[in-house]
Amino acid sequence: MLNNNIFIRKFNNSDREDVRRISCNTAFPEESRKVFFDDEILADTLTLYFTNYEPGSCFVAVKNDKIIGYIIGTTNVKLMRKIFIAKIIPNLVIKGLSRGIIFKRNTRRFLLRILLSLLKGEFIRPNFSKQYPATLHINIDKAFRRQNIGKQLIKYYLKFLKEKNVSGVHFGVMSESAKEFFIKLGFNILYVRKRSYLKYYLRKYITYYIFGILLK
Repeated sequence: MLNNNIFIRKFNNSDREDVRRISCNTAFPEESRKVFFDDEILADTLTLYFTNYEPGSCFVAVKNDKIIGYIIGTTNVKLMRKIFIAKIIPNLVIKGLSRGIIFKRNTRRFLLRILLSLLKGEFIRPNFSKQYPATLHINIDKAFRRQNIGKQLIKYYLKFLKEKNVSGVHFGVMSESAKEFFIKLGFNILYVRKRSYLKYYLRKYITYYIFGILLK
């Protein structure tokens, strides 16, 4: 139990839509939210692997039977990447084609900017999966932030990973507030890189941070 009748529990399938909703509403800078015009595809990208292939590594924060936040992840990043490439990406492409999203002007413009970032090497990153084989993705409903929920979710998840004998966890963030949050919790910055694909919408480069912490 946390404060104000908030508690953390294991994810179950009935939580899926709430997790997807929160992921779409909170995962990106507010000014860039308009570029992610299809919530179903966005939610699939952000959460589908975790909720469908590794639900045992997912947890939710609940208040009055309402999901107000979550932490989802994997204990094996290498396996996650294989499944994502082999199963999830093909389904995302098919869904994008069938819904006509990929033919929209805004989509083509956004994909072009992603391609340009790729060509600039902005998505190249070291492989941290040997020392830090786990990853996580955390979000809190905006109405319930600044109530210590994120800190408690992180502590809960790290305890879960330690019980699984996982040696470390790493993950990426794209906001300065998230950066400060994880530094205060004792995470280390492993890698920093500027990314330009959102510059058209935000009028500035985004700094991408990879954080990590060893658990053994």
